[in-house]
Amino acid sequence: MTHSPLAHRTHRQLAVPVPGGTLAVHRWAADRPDAPVLIAAHGITGNGLSWAAIADALPDHDVIVPDLRGRAGSRAVSGPYGLARHAEDLVLVLDHLGITAPVVLAGHSMGGFVACLAAATQPRRFRKVVLVDGGLGFPTPEGVDTDAVLAALVGPAIQRLEMEFPSVEAYREFWRRHPAFGDIWNDRTIEYLDHDLIGEPPQLRSSCVGEAIRADGADVIRDPDTLAAIHHLPVSTTLLWAERGMLNQPEGLYSRRTLAALPARIEARLVPGTNHYSIVIGDGARAVAEAVTEP
Repeated sequence: MTHSPLAHRTHRQLAVPVPGGTLAVHRWAADRPDAPVLIAAHGITGNGLSWAAIADALPDHDVIVPDLRGRAGSRAVSGPYGLARHAEDLVLVLDHLGITAPVVLAGHSMGGFVACLAAATQPRRFRKVVLVDGGLGFPTPEGVDTDAVLAALVGPAIQRLEMEFPSVEAYREFWRRHPAFGDIWNDRTIEYLDHDLIGEPPQLRSSCVGEAIRADGADVIRDPDTLAAIHHLPVSTTLLWAERGMLNQPEGLYSRRTLAALPARIEARLVPGTNHYSIVIGDGARAVAEAVTEP
């Protein structure tokens, strides 16, 4: 699917105190104080700027997305990590901003599991949940190595955490070769990817804290509360799923077969032509925005 580009919204990065440090929070504010609010969580090795294209598609919304602790601008926020901690952080962000009315909550990939936990444990804070290629898990048996599972699922996104890059250009070229990014290479994508980069040439590297990635990944793979949360959501929920996978392979993270495990009250909606990344960073952003604005 091809659409004309959306106008880029400017945003501010806020500092929000939480236990263990200060979260970096991206906010695309609307012009009016009574604008509807969307708060969202990003994927396991991502950062808040992955939601920029969706913020562009929601010009009348106040869009709030933190860098989760252990990533990008929130790299220095200490543990303990884990998805329940991220869910608590989302509520702390709302509290800090003085937002008390129920808001729309969304999450992409691992962020979908964070969103499910937040909504299940703090139902009065959220009026609707939008899950984007995440939130419904498939338990992995005990004894299976978490790092191996993550490497198999996420591929280059995990592999880069152990890499150093001699220049920004070399780092960008690594991502340009990623099979899922070829069709979504633009200024927004570059801004999102660069936000993860720390250090100085020739030793540039990802900001992601390994301990955070492993702890969060273990929760997605086998934590009972994380896996059960989607079955206890008290509000209207939509799950959008990408046609293609994390490496742009024909098999997506979900399929009509695997989505049979979804609770009947949750609507599952295919976003054709998208992969696991382009569903938020690319053309799929419009479908996510539409789901956010639906009653």
